[in-house]
Amino acid sequence: MMGETQPVGELLRTWRQRRRLSQLDLSVEAEISTRHLSFIETGRARPSRDMVLHLAERLDVPLRERNVLLVAAGFAPSFRDHGFKEPGADPLRQAVDLILKGHEPYPALAVDRHWTLVAANGAVQRLMTVEEPALLAPPINVLRITLHPGGLAPRIANLVEWRAHVLERLRRQVETSADPTLAALLDELRTYPAPHRPAGSPPPGLDLTGIVVPFRLSTEGGVLSFFSTTTVFGTPLDVTLSELALETFYPADEATQAALRNPPA
Repeated sequence: MMGETQPVGELLRTWRQRRRLSQLDLSVEAEISTRHLSFIETGRARPSRDMVLHLAERLDVPLRERNVLLVAAGFAPSFRDHGFKEPGADPLRQAVDLILKGHEPYPALAVDRHWTLVAANGAVQRLMTVEEPALLAPPINVLRITLHPGGLAPRIANLVEWRAHVLERLRRQVETSADPTLAALLDELRTYPAPHRPAGSPPPGLDLTGIVVPFRLSTEGGVLSFFSTTTVFGTPLDVTLSELALETFYPADEATQAALRNPPA
């Protein structure tokens, strides 16, 4: 969360610059004068609650940080944060469990904004075999366990491509969110041993005829190949819900589909 002691104008200016927008760009998008926006950013004008939320919407500020903006402007937070395990989140947990279970026999999991594992179906649990059991101690970070040399990394058949994909995805998240926890995670993952590309191997992104980078995991039954999709909840008004993402994996070839649908007894 950004510093709560900063004036709201400075926070808004930081988010505008992070989105690479000029004052003119944002004023046009928000349908306010450039002069008024300048006054808000410099502290010469105090924005109303509605104006703070209006600008935050145009800047695509995460709900958690919108609360920070409201507090900095002297208003009460607008978005509640039930927490995934709190009683008030029962409908959310039930919906997530329904989606994950309905995706079986294929792997599916739910993560929070820091890639901490929130829930997973049985297919994920069967595949998550690692050399260092400490990585499976809660809270489990999905990206850490994926790229750690004591985690899944030794079993990822295309680790060069998958590592590059994961790091780039996380880099973009850090760039758009400025989340210090994600930034620290990115720095940590970059210190893990980088695999060497085998001679003659294709460059990243050319698998699956150039459509997606698959996740190829070696198992006792052979190499399983997946492509993944990410699902988020639409129009959330709760902080926890807005930060939740569902990662669902689908078989990328017939062999993987057959292996998952007919697991060994």
